Amino acid sequence: MLPIGDVNPARRPPVVTVLIMLLCVGVYVGFQLRRTPTEVRTDVGVVQVPASDAFTLQWAAVPCEVTSAQPLSVREIVRTYNQGDDSACERFNRDDPLFFRGKHVYAALVVSLFMHGGLAHLGFNLLFLWIFGNNIEDRLGSVKYLVFYLAGGVVATAAHIAVQPNSTVPLIGASGAIAAVMGAYLVWYPNAPVRLLVFFFLPATIKAKWFLAVGSPCSSSPMRRPAWRGWRTSAGSCSAWWRGR
Repeated sequence: MLPIGDVNPARRPPVVTVLIMLLCVGVYVGFQLRRTPTEVRTDVGVVQVPASDAFTLQWAAVPCEVTSAQPLSVREIVRTYNQGDDSACERFNRDDPLFFRGKHVYAALVVSLFMHGGLAHLGFNLLFLWIFGNNIEDRLGSVKYLVFYLAGGVVATAAHIAVQPNSTVPLIGASGAIAAVMGAYLVWYPNAPVRLLVFFFLPATIKAKWFLAVGSPCSSSPMRRPAWRGWRTSAGSCSAWWRGR
């Protein structure tokens, strides 16, 4: 089921919602699509990696980095991306050279909310945010809504980290924050009509409480694309994980 709108007019324009959407698009187009090589200065010297991969490694939240309060080491990067070890965290061996020594591992918890793993990931997240976010912003006010949105995303990422504290795979995506918005919509507007397309072409209208029970972005399936080993949305934390090739 693809939502295309709701019948629940807001009193005020969704300024913050639009700004979040623009920021997500800007980050994806301006930084995550760049495949040209860029130089990264690590503790073992300068290495060349695709610009998008460097951006992800520098700004995405990584469970191992959060739980160890330190960026990934060069050895952890090699084990993760060259050897396929998703739990290469060496929390008690922190003397190895670091890949991004200056990375702010806790700031990445917020920055990663504006990063996405592909056009489908970005598109569906923004669609859900556009449909349901305006009413929550209208109800809470712009400032409280922004705090609620960011807090929902950080809590979802923290839940994922709590389950997989040794993961060295970057977490990206706004799905956790949007899931929080949809949860608020379910509480405050359970009977609001939601317009949707069943099987992408049959128009229908159902109450929000029935759609949100099955239509959450947390139900997205794993996706593949050639330039990435993959990303998917975690049903547990509603955060996307990315793993570079």
